[in-house]
Formats: sequence, C-alpha cells, structure tokens
Amino acid sequence: MNLKCLRPVLLFLLAGCSVVCAQPPATITLAEAQAIALRNHPRIASAAFLAQAGEAQVKEAHSAYLPTFSANLTGVEAQHDTTLMVGAVPTSSLYSRAASGLSGSELLTDFGRTSSLVKSAELRHESENQDVANARAQVVLNVNVAYYQALSARAVLRVAKANLDLFNLTLRQVKALAQSSLRSTLDVSFAEVNVSQAELELVQAEDDERASHARLSAAMGYERDQAFALNDEPLPPAMEPDVNVLINQAMQDRPDLEALRLNYQSLERYAQAEKRLWDPTITVAGLAGVSPEREQPLHETYSAAGINVNIPILNGGLFAARHAEAEARAQSAQKDMQDLSVQVARDVQVAWLDANNAFRRLDVTARMVTEANEALRLAQARYDSALGSIVELNQAQVSQTEAEIAAASAKYEYLERRAALDYAMGALK
Repeated sequence: MNLKCLRPVLLFLLAGCSVVCAQPPATITLAEAQAIALRNHPRIASAAFLAQAGEAQVKEAHSAYLPTFSANLTGVEAQHDTTLMVGAVPTSSLYSRAASGLSGSELLTDFGRTSSLVKSAELRHESENQDVANARAQVVLNVNVAYYQALSARAVLRVAKANLDLFNLTLRQVKALAQSSLRSTLDVSFAEVNVSQAELELVQAEDDERASHARLSAAMGYERDQAFALNDEPLPPAMEPDVNVLINQAMQDRPDLEALRLNYQSLERYAQAEKRLWDPTITVAGLAGVSPEREQPLHETYSAAGINVNIPILNGGLFAARHAEAEARAQSAQKDMQDLSVQVARDVQVAWLDANNAFRRLDVTARMVTEANEALRLAQARYDSALGSIVELNQAQVSQTEAEIAAASAKYEYLERRAALDYAMGALK
C-alpha cells in the first residue's frame, strides 16, 4: 500500500485519538468516592486480615474441647535382655520391634480454664472487628475532607479567574483613559500591578486545585492522581443543639472506644483463665495398633486406655506471676478505655463548637460579599466620574475578591467540620 492510500487512514486514526483524548473526566459524587475508597484502601484490607487472624485464634482456643488423634510408626533395635533405661524413675523394658498404631486424647475438664480462653479469644476477635469499622470510618473521613477541600479549591480557582478578568478589564479601561489624557500613567501602573498580582493568585489557585485532587485520589486508595469531575454537595441538616446528646451517642457508637471496651473484657477473661492454672486437668487417653515385627514377650496387637488427673503443686511461682501479669494488663486496658472516653467527649465538644462556628461564618461571608459588591460598584462609579482614585478602586476590588474567596471557602469548611463531628460521634460507617 502506498503512502497516498495510508494518509486517509492515518488522519482518521489521529482524529479518533483526539476525540478520545478530549473526553471530559468522569464525574463522581461524594458517595461514589466513599464507595471506591472502601473497596480500594489498603488500610481497611489490613484491618480485615487482622480480624481474620483473630477468627482463627478463636478456633485455636476452641480446639482444646475436641479430641486429638495421631498416627505413629515406631522401629526399635534393642540389645537382648535390655530391661532398663537411664532417665526414668519407673522401670522400662526395651524391646526390638516394628509397630504402628493410633493414639488419641480428650480433655474431660479443666474447671473452666478453656472456656475462659475461648471467651477471651471471641472478645478479642470482636474488638478486631471494631478496629475494621474504625479503619472504615477514618477512610471515609479522609475522603470527605479531601472531597470538600477539592470543591473549595475549585471554587477559589473560579474566583481567581473571575478576579483576573476583572483586573484585565480595569487595565484596559485605565489605558484607554490614559491615552485620552483623562488618567495618569500612575493609574496604569497600579492597574498593571493588580493584574500581575491576580495572575500570581491564579497560578497558586491552579496548583492548590491539582494538589487537592492528588489528596483525594490518595484518600480513595489510588497510588496516582486520578482525573475526576466532582459534584457539588448540599448542606446537611441542622445540628443537634445539645452537645451532651452527641457525646452520649459517641460513647455508644465510636468503634475505637468499643474496640478498647471489648479488649478490656477479653483481658479480664484471660486473667480468669490464668487464675485457673492451679485447677486440676482431667484427660482421657487411648492407643491401639499392631506390631508385626517384635520380640517374643510382645503380642501382635496392643491397646490401652486411661484417665489422667494433673494437679499442680509447685512451679516456682510461675502460675502466680502469669496471673499477676494478666491482671495488670487488664487494669491497664481499663485505664486506656477510660482515657479514650475522656478524649471522645473532648473531641465531640470541640468538633461541635467548630461546626457551629463554621455555620455562623456562612451568613457573615454572604453578607460580606453583598457589601463588597456594593462597595465596588460605588468605587467604580466614583472612579468613572473622576471623584475617586485608582487606589480606592483597587482596594474595593481586592476586598470584593477576598469576600468571594471567603464565601466560597466557608461552605466547604462547614462541610469539613460536620464530617469531623460525624466521625467524633461515630456516625461514619
């Protein structure tokens, strides 16, 4: 195929590529961003694997209730007439033989020690499940904050672009007036400085927006920045006016506090199990098998069964030390739980105050925008009528820009504070 024939094909492919590359980024809502983070974030997966390990520990503790069986193959070559061996008080007879068989044992009772160990493992597993819930809540909080910050950065960027357009318009007007000798070149210089300042603010706003998208992508569990268009979020319903109601809710719903409470209960049950180390242990054991190769006194088949009662008497203080250690760890966990309760109450109180403060800022910034727009209108009219200076006009423009940025940021700051309050209350799942 010659080049003339290939040219239309290449043009078609290039056109198709440009259409694909020009497609806008996918639009996501806050709920969709949360769902992606809950699926992707490695912190949640790590906590879930630890919970799976805790589930296995429950089965490990429960296995003491079940019988154990093992198969054995034994081959012994002994000297003739060997009847004793060193290292055992009872007499032992050593016979040359080849034998195989099964042995098994079953715990009859240890007077509650195993049941305490099983309950301790179950409580520890429930605590690890609460750690999973807390990891999910932290991930959702980070996504919410990053999402609102990205929306705030987008709003500030929009204001910065409008601000630059306004200063460029003013510069063109001032240049036209200066060319007509109606304004001095000093006014042109002031207007040019304002345009440069607006360009710097636009550059900073663009960088902040890109950084906010990178933080949102990381909060969603992505290693690299993802291109997303974000939907705006409405304001939540009004807050509970009594902070004590929120504190009580947090004491019931905070997963990290519940995890510490369950961990304390687990350590308490473990301390009870360690206390029962002094109790007897009763087990039943049995074995059976065949010995095809043996000396004359031995039979071809063998079997035996028996009950063993183990009663601890002296062990150098080991059991007492283990019980004391378990008790101390349980008491430490109880104090950790009390300490976190104090922190939770403080966090809810502070988050509630911050959210209230941010909510009041909404009305103040809205009024400030209205007042700044009116001041700019009057300053522009005074400047157009040669009654005001360029400094007065510039100050009004700067004030209007600051008011617009404050109003754009106030809404998303309030949403961030509400997200922090929801986390402090344990409402994020």
